[in-house]
Amino acid sequence: MARNDRDRDRSAKDELLKKTVAVNRVSKVVKGGRKMRFSALVVVGDGRCRVGIGTGKAAEVPEAIDKATKAATKAMFTVSTKGTTIPHASLGQYGCGKVILLPAPNGTGVIAGGAVRMVLEVSGIADIRTKCLGTNNPINSVRAAIDGLKNLRTAEDVARLRGKTVEEILD
Repeated sequence: MARNDRDRDRSAKDELLKKTVAVNRVSKVVKGGRKMRFSALVVVGDGRCRVGIGTGKAAEVPEAIDKATKAATKAMFTVSTKGTTIPHASLGQYGCGKVILLPAPNGTGVIAGGAVRMVLEVSGIADIRTKCLGTNNPINSVRAAIDGLKNLRTAEDVARLRGKTVEEILD
């Protein structure tokens, strides 16, 4: 029975969609010279409204990507959706970067820049419009997009918080 649980855990990890957003070479100046390392930013999602991001640093690129993937799977959260889009407009901020997330009708597709597009593709959101403001740095853009996705609330969530019914909220 324990073996089946292990196989289930393995298959759940295999179903995750992983995208490497950026890999940077970073250096630290020490007494003997420069120490080169690699920093990786990875986005992980299941394609069913769960997404997470992670960063990792190591001496080799594959090790950095593995560390970032593990961090991203730990940081996964559920995104509130309405069909194939988001329930309302949202603004995400991180540092100087801002990302505006706007709902779109069915069939629109993902209209987004490079780093933000990867976040939305692995999260499973199919119809959305976005605009990045302030920076084109992939790390800040991705973190701002994640902030915008965390700010989303469905009508049911708002009704539960206010102690009302969904009909009272929507009227």
